[in-house]
Amino acid sequence: MTLGTLFWLFVAGFAIWYWWRAKAIKDFVLQAARRYCKTMDVLLLDDAIYLRGLWFKRDDQGRLRVWRRFLFEFTTTGEERYIGRVIMLGQKICHMELDPHRF
Repeated sequence: MTLGTLFWLFVAGFAIWYWWRAKAIKDFVLQAARRYCKTMDVLLLDDAIYLRGLWFKRDDQGRLRVWRRFLFEFTTTGEERYIGRVIMLGQKICHMELDPHRF
C-alpha cells in the first residue's frame, strides 16, 4: 500500500464515521424534540429536524465542543407552521425553544 492509498482509506473511514455519528446525534435530538413538543402540547410536523448550524464553542469548563443548531416545524391548530429550535453543545442539549404561536 502506498501513502496515498492509506490517506484515501483514512478519509473514507472518517467520512463514514462522521455520517454514522451525525445520524445518531440527529436521532437523539429528534427524540428530545418529540418529548418537548408533547410537554408543550404542540404537534411536531414531518417527524423531522434539520441541522442549520455547526460551529466550535467552549463549554462551562473551557473545553472546545461542537455547537449545533437544529430546527423543526410544529403546529398548534393544524393550519400554521411554526419553527422550533434545539441547541446542542457537545453531547448535551443546552436550549430548546418554540417560536411564538397561537394556542
